[in-house]
Amino acid sequence: MHYIADLHIHSKYSRACSPRLELENIAFWCARKGINIVSTGDFTHPAWFSDIKNKLELSDNGLYKLKNSLTMTASPVKFILGTEISSIYKQGDKVRRIHTCIYFSKIKDVEKFITCLEKKGCNLKADGRPIVGLSVKELAKICFDISDQVLVIPAHAWTPWFSVFGSKSGFNSLEECFEEMTPYIYSIETGLSSDPAMNWRLSQLDKITLVSNSDAHSLENLGREANVFDLANSMDLYSQITRILREKDRENFLYTIEFFPEEGKYHFDGHALCKTRLSPAETKKNKGLCPACKKPLTIGVLNRVEELANRKEGEKPQNAITYKSLVPLAEIIAEALDQGKNTNGVVREYDNLIAKGGSEFEILLNLDYKELAKITLPEIVEGIKRVREGKLIVEPGYDGVYGTVSIFSDKERKGFEQKKLL
Repeated sequence: MHYIADLHIHSKYSRACSPRLELENIAFWCARKGINIVSTGDFTHPAWFSDIKNKLELSDNGLYKLKNSLTMTASPVKFILGTEISSIYKQGDKVRRIHTCIYFSKIKDVEKFITCLEKKGCNLKADGRPIVGLSVKELAKICFDISDQVLVIPAHAWTPWFSVFGSKSGFNSLEECFEEMTPYIYSIETGLSSDPAMNWRLSQLDKITLVSNSDAHSLENLGREANVFDLANSMDLYSQITRILREKDRENFLYTIEFFPEEGKYHFDGHALCKTRLSPAETKKNKGLCPACKKPLTIGVLNRVEELANRKEGEKPQNAITYKSLVPLAEIIAEALDQGKNTNGVVREYDNLIAKGGSEFEILLNLDYKELAKITLPEIVEGIKRVREGKLIVEPGYDGVYGTVSIFSDKERKGFEQKKLL
């Protein structure tokens, strides 16, 4: 059975996150999106962990589910116990800021992990994604002392400020970062500003399983990146997922669902204050300085990949797991209607499509064009078609500014508007 899994999200207790991020709402929106498995996120936060223990129960297939008393009908969405930790520490005469995703199979293991962090003086109450003074190597040791079934995955591995390969505080290899714990790091998260093809350029990652997740701070952003597995429903799902990631099993890891990386906030180099966006070649020409203010640029993901790459663009390892790049359905509708994605018209059409098409991923990935034409406008069908074919207009993001992916030209959108007036 195909399972779509988003393994990195946050709760309402994380900084800059929606107050609507409650377990019931997460399950409801996952069903709308077509997500079958989702991380709890933030399990180190005391209030959120209390919710997890009170509102979730272990299901027959090894993951957690909402207790039936919390919903009108039993939710099909399963939860995996996951969190993100922010490590800030000094190594090699440099301050390192690394985010790490951690997953346990059982509540009792999470409790042991929380106790270990508290004994080391970590403040877990301040934020759902706590800041700790532990190195990621030390964090990994703690995790594997608790359970050999734990998953430790470097989060959004290329973002400049808070990642294992980031230009501002990262390392040049997993070995440099994790040292003797490196053999236990089976997977990395590519992040919104990179895609698998960019990571394929590094042979050091050939044995590493690449995963993609939303890092959602709101319900609407759930599933903007995800993973598609083929899992046996009758067997323990957590064990299957850990085995697939450890073995880089291409038969059961079908593909990842990706943001177009140009849309990520750190794809190109740049300086947001000066509204300066540069390609790696332009950055080199300007000697790493902003041409407007002459201050150092924030070096983005593409540049950092090129710095560490030992393959040409387009090359890939033989065991690469494929991917599909998508634009969220609300953004496609917004472009087709030439309205903001949070406007009433877009929300109504989104609800209409979900009611008739089953889920967002069913619509974006599976329904054929004849089926889509029966349930929505021709412009929206054309938008979905162009996304599937990758026929888009892209302006890369830089220095914390999201990029833009346009499906239709200004001329085409004006044509849609004129058609409505006839």
